[in-house]
Amino acid sequence: MTHPTPIRRDGRLLATALYLAAGMMPVLPLRAGKVPFGNCPDCTDNACGGRPNMKTPGPCACPRPCHAWAAATADPAALTSPAWTRAWAQAETVAYHPGGAGVTVVDLDDTDAVAWARTALPPTRTVTTTRGEHWIYRGTMRSANHVRPGVDIKSLMSYARWLGPGTGPMTTLPPTVLALVEREHPAPRPASSVAAVPAPTGNGQCPHRSPAYLERGIVMAEQCITDAPSAVHNTVYRTFLAVLSAHGRCGCLTEAHVGRLFAAAQAKGESPRHCAVAWSNAATTLGL
Repeated sequence: MTHPTPIRRDGRLLATALYLAAGMMPVLPLRAGKVPFGNCPDCTDNACGGRPNMKTPGPCACPRPCHAWAAATADPAALTSPAWTRAWAQAETVAYHPGGAGVTVVDLDDTDAVAWARTALPPTRTVTTTRGEHWIYRGTMRSANHVRPGVDIKSLMSYARWLGPGTGPMTTLPPTVLALVEREHPAPRPASSVAAVPAPTGNGQCPHRSPAYLERGIVMAEQCITDAPSAVHNTVYRTFLAVLSAHGRCGCLTEAHVGRLFAAAQAKGESPRHCAVAWSNAATTLGL
């Protein structure tokens, strides 16, 4: 009698990672204890500078899966490289960067938290976990732990275990979830308060393979502005310039995208007029 060759754990995990990456979801391996792999010696204490300083998703120059959530990638070449293959061989599960995928995970850690969500939050896609549930909403926000008993928010600069696609339609991130974090970190003013500046209506060929590509670009731009410790004016202009350079000619940007960028800038103290001027100057520099 012949016995089937057992499937190695790292083979299953890598197959799952590549499947998710094909849908532009940034993924990374987790070791025992649901924690990322530690930094290599070159990246210890962020000596390599991170990407940069762990403020944006994606691996640094180091070929290993360093920097926790910031190592998450959808690049199949990186996921199958020798350094990552060794990590998959030691990994216990696959994780993903929710913010990089354009979603927010409300991590409900016990039955009491689940009961609260069913009465306080709008229904959305639900994934069963070991002790509770993940409620997944379309849209991103700041991550925070222990926003109420048994509830964590995982979105930007965070990671979550991949436990399957879940059930039910995914709905838009509601104000109720945003309000859970506002107590510690005031949310940017809504896009409706920004000056009206039209998004470019370019007619070039669109290079984006999925809406997630554009969403990640906007999320990274928002985070860059939010994390600026100084020189906010220059940061806002450079960020607007980068967004328009990448997305300004193909017609993908919408008024909502522009509003989100303006809201992030206004949350750092920029006026609507300064936002409009910076956007206009960036567009002029690029000939848009």
